[in-house]
Amino acid sequence: MEIEGQVAIVTGAGRGIGRAIALELARQGADVVIAEMDQAGARRTAAEVGALGRRAAAVATDVTSRADLRAMVDRAKAEFGRIDILVNNAGIYKAAATLDITEDHWDAIMNINAKAVFFTSQAVLPVMIAQKSGSIVSLASMAGKVGNKNNLPYNASKAAVISMTKSLALAHAADGIRVNCVCPGFVETDMWSIVSREQGKLMDMTPEEFTRQRVAQVPLGRMENPEDVAHVVAFLAGPRAGYMTGQALSVDGGLVMH
Repeated sequence: MEIEGQVAIVTGAGRGIGRAIALELARQGADVVIAEMDQAGARRTAAEVGALGRRAAAVATDVTSRADLRAMVDRAKAEFGRIDILVNNAGIYKAAATLDITEDHWDAIMNINAKAVFFTSQAVLPVMIAQKSGSIVSLASMAGKVGNKNNLPYNASKAAVISMTKSLALAHAADGIRVNCVCPGFVETDMWSIVSREQGKLMDMTPEEFTRQRVAQVPLGRMENPEDVAHVVAFLAGPRAGYMTGQALSVDGGLVMH
């Protein structure tokens, strides 16, 4: 129970990696605000957090809306009195060949995967600054460290998360706030079904063939599960990572070794 009594906000926690993170933080002792547009998913995760003996609040949140982000922070403060951890997990994916990328595609990816990470952090920072403590962990990706011919906006958005992590860490270290990110690899979630379908189509492969090809590239020999990511996020959020800030930790089965 390393973070017992702390309060965490997890965006996009209705399913997938976000859900796994919310549950792991609850197991470690945190109360959790589930900031999620899908309210059915948010309520499910909230019930699971409650079953672990922690308090939970499901807050309808569009991370691209500044008003929603303010309401999310106000709700967390009103219900729990503080905010110790922010996990920027909400994200979307869309594949396309370079010449097929439209401005709408670019803007949709960048608005949720990059811009919203900054403005969500900005919304929470005043509370953490007043407390003189806090931990922000964002979901980047191995895609932020390598190139991909069919993923350019997504890869650029995740590289932006890595860059923002470093700048926020420098800007707020003196405030007692640590800022890190994790870079997952090939994770078995609903998003992976989109990745395998869209990328497979562009590469003239079935989703199953694409997945098999990708698994064959993983040194540890298997797909990643959401809990693999959640364990590292909880570590970064907690006191054992107290001397770590500005880091982009690869959690990818050995795909990117730098």
